[in-house]
Amino acid sequence: MDLGTSTTATAVSTASLLSWIADDAEVRDHLLIREWMNIVAWAGANIVDSPEGAATLTEGYLDTGVPIAGPGAPLVSEFQLMELIAVLGRSPDGGRAYVGRIIECAWRLPDLYAAVLAGKVEPWRALRVAELTHGLAAEAAAFVDHQLAIAVGTVSWALIERLVTEAILRYDPERAEADRQKAGDRRHCDVRLDEVDEHGNVHVDGYLDAADGRDLNDALARRAEVRRRLGDSDSLDVRRAKAAGELARQDLALDLLIADPNTGEVIATDPGRRVELNVHITDTALTGTNNVGRCEETRSPVQVAQVREWLQAPKTTVIVRAVINLADCIPVDSYEIPDRHQRHVRLRDHTCRFPNCTQQAVRCDLDHAQPHGKGGKTCPCNLTPLCRRHHRAKTHSQWRYQVIAPGHYLWTSPHGHLFHVGPAGTTILDGH
Repeated sequence: MDLGTSTTATAVSTASLLSWIADDAEVRDHLLIREWMNIVAWAGANIVDSPEGAATLTEGYLDTGVPIAGPGAPLVSEFQLMELIAVLGRSPDGGRAYVGRIIECAWRLPDLYAAVLAGKVEPWRALRVAELTHGLAAEAAAFVDHQLAIAVGTVSWALIERLVTEAILRYDPERAEADRQKAGDRRHCDVRLDEVDEHGNVHVDGYLDAADGRDLNDALARRAEVRRRLGDSDSLDVRRAKAAGELARQDLALDLLIADPNTGEVIATDPGRRVELNVHITDTALTGTNNVGRCEETRSPVQVAQVREWLQAPKTTVIVRAVINLADCIPVDSYEIPDRHQRHVRLRDHTCRFPNCTQQAVRCDLDHAQPHGKGGKTCPCNLTPLCRRHHRAKTHSQWRYQVIAPGHYLWTSPHGHLFHVGPAGTTILDGH
């Protein structure tokens, strides 16, 4: 079949198409199982004896220090894992989780792993089970493995999760009690300001004490009803969302004074509302011929009308910075990097420049590509944003890179694989 042209229903029957799709799915599954087997063999060849230098998981932007597979599975080399993940073409955090779950299956869930190799269980199901068992004691993981190896393809996820809970209660009662005691610590109320959509809205989610949740629900319902009686014709959901904003502004409008309980002296003040957003707009946006800007915090487009609404909010402070010419390259004599160079590099590259890494540049170190002590200049053309993990890899392992043009980097892995990292992402250059 010619993949360069579309296939019409008159040229090929639906039955034939379904047959080809089924054949391709079978080939895909075989290739994935072979990838699992090769990763397991790789893990066996790259074991380290101590936690120092071992690959660990990350949570948010912090290294947890927790090995990528559970107790009883081997510790694998962190720097060697970086190369494997790059060859797989996966992101650093996603790749280490993926490899860790395969190791979890092979060493701690051997019955389930055997079922995957035999084609009795889909790999994605086994990966999900491995995610659930990662934190279990070895005996608890073995219990789950024995129960699920045959039935995992048919039971629901709710039953699997209950089975994991049962394993904890059976084999790790101290953890079960600690989990019960600490359940309250999981309470949160998150406003996802780093996920502002193109309409200027954000998602809010929370996990509250039941009594607090009821009070919040009643307050939102009461305020939504007041808005309706005052003539607000929006839907109930929209009025509840507006009510949440009213509750917040009522609190933040207050300038709070914090006094010493003994002397009464004011020792701190809370000035109320403070939100900082960096928004990029052009002269065409200001004149009305273009209606799109960009919010730096979310790396997403934003309508100029939304920016105008933000700027009109009471007590808003606006700072206008000059346009940074990304083609400029003006070095300074010192090792310290001036603010204007930091902004330049982070606006140019946006993320860590290690292959496939998506860590935002504002959270990265700026590395002198050619060390300053060896004549490297402190200027944008010699500065590269690297997250802390990949900065360590460049400094303490055999990973190396060259700047081939501003914003374009050629990385060489410890075993000689080549990767081009640029504005379009990461490209594997060699055919190893």
